[in-house]
Amino acid sequence: MSDFAETQDIFNQYTEESQGNNKTASIVDFKMVTFSLSGKDYAIDIMYVKEIAKAGRFTYVPNTLPFVLGVYNLRGDIIPILDLRLFFNIDVPERDDNKMENLLILTLGDQTFGVVVDKIDKVVGVQKSTIQPPHPLFGDINIKYIYGVVESGKNLYVLLDIERIFGSKASAESAAQKRIAESDIRAVEEKIAAPVASVEKSASVQPKSPEAPVVEESPAVQPKQDVTFVAESLKNYKKFNISSINESWVMHRFKEWTESGKGQIQNEAEAQEFLSPFYSSCTGNFWNDDYASAVEKILPDNHAKQIMVWNPGCGGGQESFSLACVLAKRYPGAKIRIYAQDTDLLAVSNAPLMSVPSSLKGTWMAPYLAEKANGECTFKQDIKDSVMFEYHDCKNTNALPMVDLIFTRDMLSFIDDESLDGVVADFQEKMKGNAVIIVGENENLSSGFGFGENTVGSLTAYTKE
Repeated sequence: MSDFAETQDIFNQYTEESQGNNKTASIVDFKMVTFSLSGKDYAIDIMYVKEIAKAGRFTYVPNTLPFVLGVYNLRGDIIPILDLRLFFNIDVPERDDNKMENLLILTLGDQTFGVVVDKIDKVVGVQKSTIQPPHPLFGDINIKYIYGVVESGKNLYVLLDIERIFGSKASAESAAQKRIAESDIRAVEEKIAAPVASVEKSASVQPKSPEAPVVEESPAVQPKQDVTFVAESLKNYKKFNISSINESWVMHRFKEWTESGKGQIQNEAEAQEFLSPFYSSCTGNFWNDDYASAVEKILPDNHAKQIMVWNPGCGGGQESFSLACVLAKRYPGAKIRIYAQDTDLLAVSNAPLMSVPSSLKGTWMAPYLAEKANGECTFKQDIKDSVMFEYHDCKNTNALPMVDLIFTRDMLSFIDDESLDGVVADFQEKMKGNAVIIVGENENLSSGFGFGENTVGSLTAYTKE
């Protein structure tokens, strides 16, 4: 049976069941594809399922995470294949390369990928109101990956949260729709309120002309309320957290914002507009010559045979590969090892497979590129081998070796207050004596965290004091 035919068979099975029970069909408002992992029943919202398939002999891709089995040609589209059992640390029998695996082909946004499961069962329709909150006793997996549990027939299904598992950035923003505490922005409020209060106090002691008209002054607390609301909106819409790391930039940007006649941030588009000047040069892209040269100049001398680098918040990997090329140029005799990490599972899974635009052949990256037989470009093998992409949240314990460089642009501003101190402390613990940290161009680690700083041009490198 072909992949398409098998998919149709399962979907038709559900249709026949529904037609045979009109009462059930009339109240069904949620459909899910059910499957098993290690003998337990799980399910996924059918809206994420493109099709099901059976396949084997996936093309291995080096330097990927253990649960990435490789890539698969799905009718001309090359998609990554992930093993859910390995991702959830469920024991898997020794793999037989000739065995056909059960695949769920999922789509999330513009991403398509396959996940391997033990057995695909059927499509089940239920009332959405019958889905109960998750509980750790219902599965062998972390509760944060569970959307809920639902009973159908004689089975109790653990419904997986696909947004949380494979689209962690988006789900994190959704989960962050909480009201920010006043204490989170107290320092910013005081800096704004103090000058206003000073002006008001000065005005109160000046003699007033009896002929002067009485003008009702705006309360001094008004600017304070405005920045509070802006801070709430930035946290809600973009998960941007105001702290000593970015306070100086926020103060400057808030002044620009209000002087241009803008006030409260009402939606995500306005939050993005407020933050648009915040992001560092070449964010999410391959670096241009100017930025690559700036990074090369600020890197310290290091005669070690191996340069260890921690790159949390690596995103899709363009900057990680750019960094690998700069390091290869700066330390030509050393072996480079970059631990590039992100909480976007699809990003780190796809990063080793990224295509390299041919336009890079005429840039500073040219010495690190190779041309394939079909004329397309790729990074040379030593550059590819130097970057290890990993799915990891730096807020959790990280078993990395001591490092020579931590490169984490703009990421610290998107970490909540409760976790920020722990993350920075972990940075300090992982740094060798001569190691440096490079953060975003509008972030500052010298205030309150005990770092020294060395500025070269537009970049600053922070050192342990």
